Amino acid sequence: MNNVKKAAKSIHGKIRRIEHWQILACFLVIYDIISIHIAYFAALWGRFDFVFSRIPEVYFMPYRRFITVYALVSAVVFWFFRLYKTMWRFAGFTELVRTTVASAFMSVLHAIFITAFVGKMPMTYYLWGALFQLILLIGVRFSYRFFIQLRSLLTSRKGNGDRVMLIGAGAAGRMILRDILSSEKTDDKVICIIDDNPNKWNRLIDGVPIVGGRDDILSSVEKYQINKIFLAIPSASAEDKRDILSVCSETGCQLKQLPGMYQFVVGQITVSSMTNVSIEDLLGRDQIKVDLTEVFDFISGKTVLVTGGGGSIGSELCRQIATHSPKMLIIFDVYENNAYDIGLELKDKYPELNLKVLIGSVRDSRRMFQVFSDYRPDIVYHAAAHKHVPLMEDSPCEAIKNNAIGTYKTAYAAMVNGCQRFVLISTDKAVNPVNIMGASKRLCEMIVQSFDYKIKEGKADEIPQLFTHFGKENADKDGSGDVFKNIKTEFVAVRFGNVLGSNGSVIPVFKKQIAKGGPVTVTHPDIIRYFMTIPEAVSLVLLAGTYAHGGEIFVLDMGSPVKIDTLARNLIKQSGYTPDVDIMVEYSGLRPGEKLYEEKLMEEEGLKKTANDLIHIGSPIPFDVNVFLRQLKGLMKTAYANKSNIKHLVEAMVPTYHQADISSHQPSA
Repeated sequence: MNNVKKAAKSIHGKIRRIEHWQILACFLVIYDIISIHIAYFAALWGRFDFVFSRIPEVYFMPYRRFITVYALVSAVVFWFFRLYKTMWRFAGFTELVRTTVASAFMSVLHAIFITAFVGKMPMTYYLWGALFQLILLIGVRFSYRFFIQLRSLLTSRKGNGDRVMLIGAGAAGRMILRDILSSEKTDDKVICIIDDNPNKWNRLIDGVPIVGGRDDILSSVEKYQINKIFLAIPSASAEDKRDILSVCSETGCQLKQLPGMYQFVVGQITVSSMTNVSIEDLLGRDQIKVDLTEVFDFISGKTVLVTGGGGSIGSELCRQIATHSPKMLIIFDVYENNAYDIGLELKDKYPELNLKVLIGSVRDSRRMFQVFSDYRPDIVYHAAAHKHVPLMEDSPCEAIKNNAIGTYKTAYAAMVNGCQRFVLISTDKAVNPVNIMGASKRLCEMIVQSFDYKIKEGKADEIPQLFTHFGKENADKDGSGDVFKNIKTEFVAVRFGNVLGSNGSVIPVFKKQIAKGGPVTVTHPDIIRYFMTIPEAVSLVLLAGTYAHGGEIFVLDMGSPVKIDTLARNLIKQSGYTPDVDIMVEYSGLRPGEKLYEEKLMEEEGLKKTANDLIHIGSPIPFDVNVFLRQLKGLMKTAYANKSNIKHLVEAMVPTYHQADISSHQPSA
């Protein structure tokens, strides 16, 4: 009985696996067999003035004996030409060529074999039979697409769909247009097309007029009552795309665009492949492309630790490191939810990856010694830090504990446990800092420079070990100093500006304010920042890490600065609103510790070139390492005592740090 049930289930499963297209393919096979019979009969019939009785037996008998075999063989050949697997509602030139070649190939075989093995036929039989066969094969296949487009055209004229302006009359634009015409899932109608090529103006594509170039966008939107704009120029440069989208953002229309050239090359150009315009597109900068071959050679087969691995920068570091075949990747973070999320993501995407997710604080020296002792990482990317400027101004001791002292303890554990390279993630706010967060990151840079200096001098034992408690993490337990011999750790810092989409980015704040109906708050109309996407920044961080010899501060080229006010207004326009009409923009004044602009280098620092034009090396500012290391111990005690004079101590240690007087930078009423 069980066997019968299993057999029934098996048969039922096979029946259910028959797809709709397979049923249509079967009907198409039957149609082709019948149409081939009709095509060659019509050719023979027409040869004798369409009078059946006039057809000589010497011609009719070979036709009758050969045609069925030929039709069956043709169906098999057509199958190999994939004529029964094509989605004919989207059929185009490629399908037309394939059908024509298949039909011509079989017509030649027909002429050869019927003449050689059955009997010679009239010349018109061969020619007209081949032509009728091709017409019948193509007709039924392309008629489906024709009726779909005709129905779409008729329904779109009386439907309530969006009125679309298409920008780009090239190959990608034509694909989008035809996909809209043939789609049953949208009532959208393309009303007009914009293209910068004057040779295309006042001409039609599938009945849609090309009305002008980018200068005509605003007037055409109003004239044709457009409410949706599709940008279909995947090859456009970032500057061209920015200029076009900036004009489009003035219209209040919904904006969509193609993701890029990849979709065009692989033929994935459909309405569903269009994406919303992101704020990165309005920055007008080409995506930074980095050759990561050197990174692969550097990371492959090594144990890599990422502190702050659950954060926006740290998690992207983990994603990119995972693609470079590390021996082990260790994610270390104090916040369990973020660490858990990136851990699940990487396990799902890279099941073969040797991954460890650890929870702990870089401020806990015993925990850091335990991690380094257990896993012996070869490379450390230190991304753990407090980054929010206003919050740190109100809690300066926490900035010092986590950023400066946390970096020191992590660097010390790395040094005495055989780590090859320690890469500090720094910030442009460390340049001439006016806030405690920037000053704490400058302290971090000075810490890694101090470690590197002492190691190169062969005096690693002179680097004091900082604890708030004494215990088993004491590096020189036996007092012999052996632990400080043959230390080779290279310490470097990588400095860059703001990253779009990070936890501290202004973009999410603006989006929330717009969603609430405003106002959008900008601190000052003249405030500017450097921007880079997270993947770009992390790629350059990884590459800079491969260039290190110890002691460098690598500076990433962030391109041209962007006015935050312009960024906010573009984001409002992109959301379909008008700044200062639908959504107000208000200026709140610079916050404590905030500058109008960020510098990439201090005035005292110069630039050296590397093998990559986007990565530079800043010459270190000299300072007394011994004095600095002694001061750090007092700074740590002050921070852990939560004393109010912490900023004054930092000013004494970081000569370029001066607490800002922001009263002169308030926007006028």
